[in-house]
Amino acid sequence: MSDNIPNTPTSKQYPYDSVGLVEPQAIEFNEPLALACGRTLDQYTLMIETYGELNADKSNAILICHALSGHHHLAGYHEGDTKPGWWDSAIGPGKPIDTNKFFVVGLNNLGGCHGSSGPNQADPLTGKPYGPDFPLMTVKDWVTSQARLADHLGIWQWAAIIGGSLGGMQALQWSITYPDRLRHCMVIAAAAKLSAQNIAFNEVARQAISKDPHFYNGRYYDYDAVPKTGLMLARMVGHITYLSDDGMREKFGREMSAGKLMFDFNPQFEVESYLQYQGERFSTSFDANTYLLMTKALDYFDPASEFNHDLSLALKHVTAKFMLIAFTTDWRFAPERSREILDALMDAGKDVSYTEIDSPQGHDAFLIPIPRYMEIFHAYMGRIATDIPALAQENTHAR
Repeated sequence: MSDNIPNTPTSKQYPYDSVGLVEPQAIEFNEPLALACGRTLDQYTLMIETYGELNADKSNAILICHALSGHHHLAGYHEGDTKPGWWDSAIGPGKPIDTNKFFVVGLNNLGGCHGSSGPNQADPLTGKPYGPDFPLMTVKDWVTSQARLADHLGIWQWAAIIGGSLGGMQALQWSITYPDRLRHCMVIAAAAKLSAQNIAFNEVARQAISKDPHFYNGRYYDYDAVPKTGLMLARMVGHITYLSDDGMREKFGREMSAGKLMFDFNPQFEVESYLQYQGERFSTSFDANTYLLMTKALDYFDPASEFNHDLSLALKHVTAKFMLIAFTTDWRFAPERSREILDALMDAGKDVSYTEIDSPQGHDAFLIPIPRYMEIFHAYMGRIATDIPALAQENTHAR
């Protein structure tokens, strides 16, 4: 069932612990999906990628939920690529998410811009890109679509659902909406809801995009245009929040590109050049309407709001075992936010582990193979692997 093409003696260009050459797969859904915004998607596509092999009773499946600018390509290489998927450091033979043990599924969420139905994809009714007409999504909507994906794959219960940042929010929502359909829930560098400061950063990014003269109220496809400046500014603002003061000082300090002051308004410090590079690269690979949609989904996430704003009550019926991971210099989703989830789970009497990794990389640390982080990640995944035989025995009930 895997789309992974194993390494062969002729594919020595791939590292020994890589899943090798992989191909995405588009899955069509024709059952209408009712959304929180009040609208319905009559049909939609999810782009996915899988690694490893699904065992006979389908009890070794892991779902990876992506962050704001992520997608389905988690690990390995597409034909012609020189760089692997965005979480290749954690997924592969012998890595924490060991593809010799687990069947790993990654997807591009609805509203994304990498093959799933979203603003840059064709509306079946018009044949033109949805653009701003694509409905706003919530984390809960994504989880519902992911549950349908699990049904399509024949997976009743995930061995684990794992996500960092916005992906961690999806994992948390899964545990609440479908408590019987996951055994473990790993929430990394996330929060149960955004702070006012985080919402403010998202609004600045959205304003940068929407005020770009080439945005055309979200219909820039019709003009063969891209709101490039707005996207660059949005990414630059976002990227600042993903780093830490310590990390930026260590990486850039006050180093100047030309080695001296130039007395003009062009980028002169290394950190300025870095941000411009990140913004430029992002503006050519990501869709502006998707950025607006994804940041709104972040803003709206607050599962406790349906439970009188009591997170412990929201988590009362979860059955998954939890692993929460935070990073000391992450100020976008500070450790305090993970500890709020920890306290709520403990108040609800749930099985939860928590670790705080000392790291200078800020929020981006969840994507970096920091030795201590990988060690703990590996150990917990070993616990999940040990649980698979028990899961196989229990997984005999009918839906």
